[in-house]
This record gives sequence, C-alpha cells and structure tokens, in this order.
Amino acid sequence: MPSNQNLSTGSLLLAAGLCGSCAHLDTPADHAVALLLPSPAWDVGMPDGIPAPERGVLVLEAEVRLDAVYDVGRTPYGLRQATVTQEGTLTGPKIQAELLPGGLDFQLVLVNGVVEVEQIFVLRTSDQNHVIMRNAGTGPSADDLRIVYDFEAPTAGEFAWLNSGKYVGRRVIDSNARTMRFTIYEVSDVAAEPAHAIRIEKPTNVPPQPWDYRHADAGEQRGEEILTEIVTLGRSQRLPNGKRGNRNVIPIAGGTVTGLVTGKVLFGGADYQSLGGGAPPIDARYLWQTTEGDVIIVRNTTNPGIGLVPTFETRVDGKYAWLNAGRYLSSNPGMGAGGLSISMFRSK
Repeated sequence: MPSNQNLSTGSLLLAAGLCGSCAHLDTPADHAVALLLPSPAWDVGMPDGIPAPERGVLVLEAEVRLDAVYDVGRTPYGLRQATVTQEGTLTGPKIQAELLPGGLDFQLVLVNGVVEVEQIFVLRTSDQNHVIMRNAGTGPSADDLRIVYDFEAPTAGEFAWLNSGKYVGRRVIDSNARTMRFTIYEVSDVAAEPAHAIRIEKPTNVPPQPWDYRHADAGEQRGEEILTEIVTLGRSQRLPNGKRGNRNVIPIAGGTVTGLVTGKVLFGGADYQSLGGGAPPIDARYLWQTTEGDVIIVRNTTNPGIGLVPTFETRVDGKYAWLNAGRYLSSNPGMGAGGLSISMFRSK
C-alpha cells in the first residue's frame, strides 16, 4: 500500500465552506478539538459528527497480532487493504477480554486521501461470554482516522454496558511489526464543536462502498454456475440474548475454490449468524485468493424469499474484475468432501 496522501485541514475547511476563520487548525493539538463531519455515503453511525476520541473517557486499549495484510488493489471503491487478525488482549478500567483470531479490517483509501475503515471482530470477555464488534471509521487522512465502535454484548451479562453509549477510537496497523493497536473512548459527554468542524468529502466520480448487503430483486433465478467452494470452519462462538438477539459466529478456517475462479479460501472472517434477531440468518464475510494471487472480498448473505446472495470486490485491473459487476446467487451450504460445499451462479 502506498502511504496515504495528507490533506491540509485548512483547505478542507475552506472547500467545505464551514469555517474559513478556522483554517489555522493544522496541528495535532488543533485536531483534538475538531469535529469530523462524515460523508452521508459513509456516515459511520455518527452522521452529526465524530468528536476527537481523546476528549472522552478511556474504555479500553488493545494490542492485536496480525495474521496477514493483503493489498487487494484498486477496486471500484478505491485502494483497498484487507487485514486479518490473530489473537489480542484488551484491557480497560472495567473490562478484560481477548480478541479472537480471524477478525477482519477493511481499509479504503480514496483518491483525495480520505480513509474509510470497516472492522468485524469477536471478543471473549473475562466472564467467558462473546461480544461482536462491527465498526466503521473515516478521516481526512490516516493522520486523523476516527473509528466508531459498536459492541453487541449479552444484555444481561457483566458487560451489558457495552451495548449503550457512544464509543470512538483510533487504530494503527504496523505491517512490519505485524500488530494492530487500538484505543477506545466513551464520548457521550463530549460537547460538539461545530465551529471547528471538518467535513469529509468523497470524490463525486467514485461509487460509495456499501455497508448493507445486496438486496436481490423478486424473481431473480440461478443461471450459469460460476464456481464451487469448499469451506472449512472453526468452532462456533455463541452470543445469547445480545443487543441484536441470539447470534452464532462460525469462523472460516480455509478451503478451496474451483470453476471460473480457482484458488483458496483464506483464513479469516466468519458466518455471523442471527438466530431470530433483526440481522440476516446467514451473513458470511471472508476472503479468497486466486491461483494468480488476486484477493477477492466475499460477502454471502440471506435475502428473505430469495436465498443466499453473494457479492464480490476485487481489483479493477485483474483477471477477475468481472466479479465486481453483475448479480449473483448462491446455493445453501451443504456437506462436501472436506467441509461445507457452496455453489454460486449468475443471476437471471
């Protein structure tokens, strides 16, 4: 990954027409009081503004080992990096926990230097319960990247307090040391500073990356079969009575892909199942690596009345760029030799 392009805070303010008199906000100390106004296309769950996390109260700190950092390349949404975590330790005034292996961090760098991040992690807290995190972040550059953290914990457990409040933090990836460090703060009591606001602008000619899964049209049917994957799984991680209902996370350990795409299923990600909550029954997020070395980001999610609907993201200048466009459907998982067997089809 090339280094991120730094944006002048003053130029961002002037371009946004928000605070011409505040163009002197160009030092680290000044950034500590600035409010980031995210793009509506990637509002990270705080559309009214993301305060500097350090102005809040520290909730936890973590250091995580990395399994791999993949340079996906330039996709339809920007320059993509996908990071898979190994285990990590989280500590804070009110919490001790482990971050379990197989977490995903998807980073996007846009042509104007803006950074967007999505993360999916699973924690095991000191009471041996599981917590799901799906986080979103943004910043004018990597120098001021702010991530909004969302915890999905058991509603009756010791750590039910994670389900409420507003959490913002930082995360830094050191590819050479193969570590990720992050700090998370509770910012509910942080007063907004609209006079010191920086608006995040996305390029108008670049489609926004999706947060939601693809919702198939009624009447879509399977057409040509394009591939079959055999997926090996890890041990289930159950989350009973969570903020979004009962959940079951099934880690993805590896596997193979054959057909119009050939390669392997990489370690990392999971099927983040919902057992009667508001989320889809199946929502699998994971990675393939082709025999040519291209990395493909996969999401395969239940659509009511349709079945499983996969989407793909990969480099626009590679052999498999055709996966970025078009519509696809998937079979339900079935038992195959060596793991679960799933076939995928063009939609017609």
